[in-house]
Amino acid sequence: MLDVKGIHTYYGLSHILFDVSLTVSRGEVVGLLGRNGAGKSTTMRSIMGLTPPKEGTITYNGENITGEKPYVLFRKGIGYVPDDRRVFADLSVDDNLGIVYSRKTDWNKDRVYELFPALKEIQTRRAGNLSGGEQQMLTIARALMGSPELLLLDEPTEGLAPLIVRDLEEQVLKLRDAGISILLSEQNVRSALKMSSRVYVIDNGSIRFEGSVAELEANEEVKKKYLMV
Repeated sequence: MLDVKGIHTYYGLSHILFDVSLTVSRGEVVGLLGRNGAGKSTTMRSIMGLTPPKEGTITYNGENITGEKPYVLFRKGIGYVPDDRRVFADLSVDDNLGIVYSRKTDWNKDRVYELFPALKEIQTRRAGNLSGGEQQMLTIARALMGSPELLLLDEPTEGLAPLIVRDLEEQVLKLRDAGISILLSEQNVRSALKMSSRVYVIDNGSIRFEGSVAELEANEEVKKKYLMV
């Protein structure tokens, strides 16, 4: 479904990503693991067209989407949940969901509230008054309103309490079971391994490891050198 080949991305004159390649197949959850500043968010932004790569190609469902505008990619079926959440603070939970362009009717408010029942209970509350966990649920729910086929989750568990993280892990697996492919970036290795079937490890803007969860768990050198676990 997603094929990233040899991308090089810059912030101004600073070279951030070096020859990054990864794939996501239909119906799988792929983890992009690495320490803070390793290049995870830049990879997500490169795919979503927010920081387009200067070299390399990004293909989605066989179509070259390198450098496409984020709203175009959203309408093609790619949902994006940034690490800073970006809810519309002055709008209610329900209004945050209602303003999303919907390309299909696969997902609607009823289905989103079924996945996140806690949001239904606070649907009239201003998004700016929500806890971090509630805002994270809202940003994922808002992305789902576009009926995505591929979901990019950037640091979804960051700053969340362990109990909320556990709920989020279950919800991500439910999305996978519903047929949504997911690429998630995480510093929380333990959580990412629970959700992912395959993983990539990135460090200093380069992919250092690619393999199954079992292969990573068995590779003590990679875990100690790049993930500090």
